[in-house]
Amino acid sequence: MRNILFLMPLALLATPAVAAPPPQPQQIQIPPELTDPATIDRMGNMMQALSKAFLNLPVGEIEAAAEGRRPTRAERKLTVRDMARRDDPDFDRNFERQIAQAGPMMKQSMKAFGEALPRISQSMSQIAAELERVTANMPQPMDPQR
Repeated sequence: MRNILFLMPLALLATPAVAAPPPQPQQIQIPPELTDPATIDRMGNMMQALSKAFLNLPVGEIEAAAEGRRPTRAERKLTVRDMARRDDPDFDRNFERQIAQAGPMMKQSMKAFGEALPRISQSMSQIAAELERVTANMPQPMDPQR
């Protein structure tokens, strides 16, 4: 009987009820800049400027180098835009239309992301807690062999 009384406190120490409570998940704060329509408009303007800059990159010399020859004067001036116009005579008009359509799609995507982020964060916290629970009793590589 005395042995049981002696071992009882040790058994209580090993129970999960005595273990530290799991940390509370932090609420993710979305920076207001990510949901501000003005920021999204600026991003759209930057995207448009970057796209236009990309279209103005000279690529004729690259094509000539890939073919192992010196570029002609016309090839030195050849840009990505010029190459795109070869395949699509209405390239400029189609490009401007696609850029104009991208703005509202970006706004909608950012709004959806902002609304979904708290649920995503909660799900990730639940997954982390479940993984912690599942792996709690797994043997560790540094444990001595029995």
